[in-house]
Amino acid sequence: MDVYAPQTWKPHERPMLPGSPSSPLHSTPRRLAYLLVGFIVALTGGLGNALVTVNLVYAQGSLGVYSAEIQWLPTVYVMANVSMNLLLVKFRQQFGLRLFTELFLVLYALATLAHLFVHGLGSAIAVRAASGISGAALTTLGLYYTPQGFPAQHRLKGVVLGIGFSQLALPIARLFSTELLEIAEWRGLYWFELGMCLVSLGCVLLLKLPPGDRIRVFEKLDAVTFALFAPGVALLCAVLGLGRAVWWFEAPWLGWCLAGSIVLITAAVAIEHNRARPLLNIRWLTTSNMVRLALSVLLIRIVQSEATGTVGFLQALGLQNDQMRDLWLVTLVASIAGMAASALTIAPSRIQGSLMFALLLMAIGAYMDSHATNLTRPDQMFISQALLAFAGVFFIGPVFVSGFGAIIAQPSNLISFSLMFSMTQNLGGLLGSALVGTVQVLREKYHSSQLVEHLTLIDPLVASRVQGSGAALAGTLGDPALRSAQGVASLGAAATREANILAYNDVFLLISIVAIATLAWMLLHYLWQMCTVCRPAMPAQNAQTGMARVSLDNSGSK
Repeated sequence: MDVYAPQTWKPHERPMLPGSPSSPLHSTPRRLAYLLVGFIVALTGGLGNALVTVNLVYAQGSLGVYSAEIQWLPTVYVMANVSMNLLLVKFRQQFGLRLFTELFLVLYALATLAHLFVHGLGSAIAVRAASGISGAALTTLGLYYTPQGFPAQHRLKGVVLGIGFSQLALPIARLFSTELLEIAEWRGLYWFELGMCLVSLGCVLLLKLPPGDRIRVFEKLDAVTFALFAPGVALLCAVLGLGRAVWWFEAPWLGWCLAGSIVLITAAVAIEHNRARPLLNIRWLTTSNMVRLALSVLLIRIVQSEATGTVGFLQALGLQNDQMRDLWLVTLVASIAGMAASALTIAPSRIQGSLMFALLLMAIGAYMDSHATNLTRPDQMFISQALLAFAGVFFIGPVFVSGFGAIIAQPSNLISFSLMFSMTQNLGGLLGSALVGTVQVLREKYHSSQLVEHLTLIDPLVASRVQGSGAALAGTLGDPALRSAQGVASLGAAATREANILAYNDVFLLISIVAIATLAWMLLHYLWQMCTVCRPAMPAQNAQTGMARVSLDNSGSK
């Protein structure tokens, strides 16, 4: 039997695209089972990396590495995730969903299990790479399982939920990761990650996706493109992920990585541009609509990095994860609300409005955070972070649907869209974190210089502050000189804290400005579209009016 022979489908069962499952009718219990498995699989795809990302400081201490070295863990995840999206679409189109599912889940489980017995940064990087590869597969699986839980008329809502489930991983990881660290330090994170992977593997083995069409799609030149594109993207990720940690102009290897990335990606694009059946349709990706969509997603992902700044701000005040738990619970509830609102309101005609609404909420939330002080605590950030969390999940569904509509008309562009969506999401996150960290460091140095410039012992207020701080240590330090030195150090620490607070306020304000600028750009484009649609109708209307007048004149002459 030829597995690539066209199958006979009923009208309602026909797969949307090669490599995707068919859509048979399911009973209500089976639909609920598909919905549950979709949630588990999608959450597993993002939760492992989220657990590591929110606990990098603790993992650094457990592994005994420097702060710059630990940044390789989230960076390597993005490297593998983006690169594998280039091949995963063709893999499931040619080899089927079952092999696609079982192979990558087993790979993920084996890599995580191996890391429990090999202790070191190298093994941790290997697990993150396997997690990135499997995460790309699991995100797709969640997107396939979840719509199976909805009838045909509501499948679009299922698509939005399938995309949204993976966005809940970060707030969930912040809620209970501390308890996992208490169990077995960083190994507690990997035990949980392994457990989630095995649960997902059991779920997909017990409840398989409906079969779909398989076609032969791989070509020899695909290997050449991947061999150029994957290391090019990896080098770019290394620059974005490590640039702030080693500082942009202090490490020469960053420049070599960036140059190598440009050369490799350009070579891959040149090959694809001249192929008859390209792996990446460069002409389609460079159309105005796709460029505008990619730029919109990239800018929104940069705005979403405000959450990274919030964590840094609270940590600068001396707060730990346990003290922020109520804030993460609020963001989780807001994220669920954003996902539900997006699913209920999704419609092709509302996509532009949904994106602008999400940007407006992000701008308001970031502006509210830009007025923080040293007395600000998580309780005062509930509303702003809820707005940002709601908008961050609310926008993802409409963005995906807006681009996927073009795929249905041209299925050959599925790989190009998948890669574009993955790159803007993942690289946008890396770029946003890099920008937030870089601006914060630069502004902290500026504010610190401004504050320290006015701190002199000639000033009676400064001298009084130093003496007061030293006097508080009189019971433990008998030497007046040591007490005075400690007083000066205490004042310097207070000045550094205030400089950090002012720097984070500048970051939040900048993010708000970026959100408003993006919103204005999208609004102007929307108004321009409205004008161009109305303009051709005006001559036609004038022509009809002129014909009516001629008709009346002729009737009068008769």
